[in-house]
Amino acid sequence: MPASAPPVVELDRVTFRWPGQSSDTVAIEELRIGRGEHLFVRGASGSGKTTLLNLLAGIHLPTTGNISLLGTDLAELSPSRRDRFRADHIGVIFQQFNLLPYLTMLENVTVSSAFARRTRQNTRELHENAQRLLTSLNLSDDLHASPVGELSVGQQQRVAVARALVAGPEILIADEPTSALDADNRDRFLDLLFRETESQNCTLVFVSHDPQLVSRFDHVIELAGRGDLV
Repeated sequence: MPASAPPVVELDRVTFRWPGQSSDTVAIEELRIGRGEHLFVRGASGSGKTTLLNLLAGIHLPTTGNISLLGTDLAELSPSRRDRFRADHIGVIFQQFNLLPYLTMLENVTVSSAFARRTRQNTRELHENAQRLLTSLNLSDDLHASPVGELSVGQQQRVAVARALVAGPEILIADEPTSALDADNRDRFLDLLFRETESQNCTLVFVSHDPQLVSRFDHVIELAGRGDLV
């Protein structure tokens, strides 16, 4: 990250503790992530990886400390404004994809992004960008009207990537999206993901417990047993 460029993601003395717990699930003294960086977050099951992603997405607020995304302190936003901020600036790839089986491929990509700042004023532009992304992810035009329930797991995963990127987010959060893939499909998926995020200069925060992925990322952090940053 250039010295003059402000961080896209900034955490200061952040902790998160569930009600009734005696210890923190996440405890991070400091973290800075720059524009367009690809960050790999590793850690064993229960180390706080998914909780950290929920904090970055504004789904949870920290127990102590501050989280700033794109210069905005998430704790200063009301719940509805945090939802709007997430729709406008953050894309999410879920581990289980969370696609709607009764919608087509194209509808799954566009349905949630219709409310994002960049696209809610221009439905035609949204659909054109969705079609471009699907095609660039090797999903041919003749599949765009197919229900996602008829697609393979690999095809569904690419639909999930297109959905996360279609509104042009500045930040993309990926929660173990390769956990169900074999090595070949995992590597192809990462190639596609990196290509699309680089084309949009999008900051990627990728969480996984798979040590074989570390070499693909320039920046790596590790969460210890109770969410401490190593």
